[in-house]
Amino acid sequence: MSTVDEIEAAIVGLPPEQFWQLTDRLIARRNEEWDRQMDENARAGRLDFLFTEADEERQAGTLRDWPPGTS
Repeated sequence: MSTVDEIEAAIVGLPPEQFWQLTDRLIARRNEEWDRQMDENARAGRLDFLFTEADEERQAGTLRDWPPGTS
């Protein structure tokens, strides 16, 4: 049995309050990892194409608000 399977089996036995506490922690950790990855990608220039694309759309007059309906 893998570690993930063992952890999953243990989670099934948690009382509801502890289950929700664990999921809150996991979601926070996942969000922190996402932020770290996005920061790393931005520093490395991997997101520069988005700025270029937006600038091209602005110059062409086709840039749209996101989400739609906002100004």
